[in-house]
Amino acid sequence: MATRTRTPKARGGIDLGGTKIQAVVVDGRSKVLGEARRPTPTSGGPADVAAQMGEALREAAQAAGVEPSALAGVGVGSPGEVNARTGTVSQAKNLPGWAGEFELGNWVHSELGPEVRVGNDVQVATEAEFHLGAGRPYRSLIGVFWGTGVGGGIVLDGQPWLGRGTAGEIGHTVVKLGGAPCPCGRRGCLEAYAGRSAMEAKARREHEDGRKTDLFKLAKKHGRDRLTSGIWERALEKQDALAIELFDRAVEALGAGIASAINLIDVEAVIIGGGIGVRMGKRYAKRIERAMGPHLFDDDNPPAVRVASLGDLGGAIGASLLVKR
Repeated sequence: MATRTRTPKARGGIDLGGTKIQAVVVDGRSKVLGEARRPTPTSGGPADVAAQMGEALREAAQAAGVEPSALAGVGVGSPGEVNARTGTVSQAKNLPGWAGEFELGNWVHSELGPEVRVGNDVQVATEAEFHLGAGRPYRSLIGVFWGTGVGGGIVLDGQPWLGRGTAGEIGHTVVKLGGAPCPCGRRGCLEAYAGRSAMEAKARREHEDGRKTDLFKLAKKHGRDRLTSGIWERALEKQDALAIELFDRAVEALGAGIASAINLIDVEAVIIGGGIGVRMGKRYAKRIERAMGPHLFDDDNPPAVRVASLGDLGGAIGASLLVKR
């Protein structure tokens, strides 16, 4: 085991996702010194989720040979509506029992000790790609993180754009009036067609109505209680007709939603990240790019479309940057 030392420049970062909690400890140059991952609870409430976040950070700190209390600070990237000033999170509807407001920053601070800063999960991951990853060549970009939901982050002229606090919610742009029900409670949102949670709900309804699919057999075989990115990938490899149909539907919705965002703010690049986006990689990024084409106003000058290069650790590394900020 590494010798424990005080490392004032070391920072913690926690990425809270719908299926996993990823924690890292990084040095002053954002090099990962230790990391840990835990599954996101599927029951309980915010306190249960927060407890797992604390455990993940402790494990990452242990791997780095650093006490959590010795960290310069801890950044947290969370879904939902984030109040960066108070560290509270509300309306994180892809997490169990999190319809109301929870003082996530204060909870993590009381458990671990260091100063804690909280930001939107996709915004901080987008900023990590901008500073350290696939977004480095560009001054303006949109991050589109395709996973349990569909989240977005924005960088304009080198600066994060947060709006009044909820900018970047591309998953809740409407791609079909009166369309499919979304986990947010509305209809026709991009996330209703492309979010993993909504795709799974659609697959279950189809299966219960008699549609044949191997999706749920694969989940059981691999010990999963949800249709993770890996389960979807295996189903696609097996040419599962329902999986193919739902992914085609998701890609078309992503193309329309992202193109509409480009028409509004005309950024240089789109970074595709998230659990599904990174796993599916360049081939699906190209498919999304083609799906954008018919909806772009300036189709002679499309934005670059790139896959996030920091992988599964990008969100946690981005969260750690909140401490530097």
